[in-house]
Amino acid sequence: MPSPSRPPHVTLALIALATGGFGIGTTEFVTMGLLPDIADGIGESIPTTGHIITAYALGVVVGAPVIVSLAARLPRRALAIGLVLALGVGNAITASAHGYWPVMAARFVAGLPHGAYFGVASLIAASLVPVQYRGRAVSSVMLGLSVATVAGVPASTWLGQNLGWRTAYWAVLGVTVLTALLILAFVPSTPGDRTATLRGELAALKKPQVLFAAASGMVGFGGVFAMYSYVAPVVTDVTGLSRSTIPGFLLAFGLGSVVGTWVAGRLADWNVNRSVVAAFLASIVTLVLFYLLSPYAVPTVVLVFLVGVLGSVLAINLQLRLMHAAGDAQMLGAALNHSALNTANGLGAWLGAVVISGGYGYRAPSLLGAGLAAAGLVVFGIGMLVERRRVAAVLGREELTAAAAQRAEAVPAYSSASRS
Repeated sequence: MPSPSRPPHVTLALIALATGGFGIGTTEFVTMGLLPDIADGIGESIPTTGHIITAYALGVVVGAPVIVSLAARLPRRALAIGLVLALGVGNAITASAHGYWPVMAARFVAGLPHGAYFGVASLIAASLVPVQYRGRAVSSVMLGLSVATVAGVPASTWLGQNLGWRTAYWAVLGVTVLTALLILAFVPSTPGDRTATLRGELAALKKPQVLFAAASGMVGFGGVFAMYSYVAPVVTDVTGLSRSTIPGFLLAFGLGSVVGTWVAGRLADWNVNRSVVAAFLASIVTLVLFYLLSPYAVPTVVLVFLVGVLGSVLAINLQLRLMHAAGDAQMLGAALNHSALNTANGLGAWLGAVVISGGYGYRAPSLLGAGLAAAGLVVFGIGMLVERRRVAAVLGREELTAAAAQRAEAVPAYSSASRS
């Protein structure tokens, strides 16, 4: 039942927007589950085929700021529909492509609308509810991404393994068409910002708080991916379990993401900055514990679940922080978060590979991840300190101006009284 603060049409609108997130989450992560099948299909090795994951992430990084900046003046509902259909086209091209380079290019194209969709969807969601519930509204959109890790990815992976890897991407096309219809039916038409300009949107990139928040996500969120990218070999080589147990650990991460998304909305409505700091601190502790306790099955699965929770809390609160810091360019701020997180994805996985190749074992990436989370916390803390000093300086100038005005008003009054 919808809450009193969320009328039925708002709930349906949020479900429609979250369905797009479900499609995006499915296409982003199903490639990892189908990598051996895709490698066989295009005649390449698994490591070489893995570059198509990087191609998708690069598409997200490039597409988010470019598309949002160019399309800020467009009606938001129409923009959301166009972006989710573009995602469908990218998946259709992937399903139709033959050979390494065509599939690589198709994944890049599929990644382009990813961040921009979440940017406009988050802005639409926030506009549908009172200010005090905006954190929950944005987290509702992101919930689709989390649910994809629990349901969409396993289902599409099974589909791809049994009916051919291309069917998984055709299935995502179906989800995008459904999303477009749901948005058209339930999301109210909202105008774009007619005053927006390309220069004005990109000006947000010059704001220190935007840069600090994005940088903290690029570095700090890499801690999650440094650990999660190598969870499978940790389960088999460190914990000593069979390959058949790996899906259970991936499910634990997905369930943690869902729970974290729910928690993140409520924490955001409490205090965004404190939520980010708390999530970074908890991530550091959790990743260190994962390094220490990964030889033991029960602590390992619990810690994987907690990493999923904390990853969602960080992602959503950093997105809200960027939306606030971007000022009038909120859609760009929300989109930039996904560019930052996909950069973190690549950074964490790459650095994890470096320490494993250095002979430190499969546990080492989690310890590296703790270091990345600590670095992200430092960057975020510096940003908060800079902001406080700026606010204090502004207040100081205002106090000086007010005091000067009071003195200016007092002088003529005193002179007049003296003459009388």
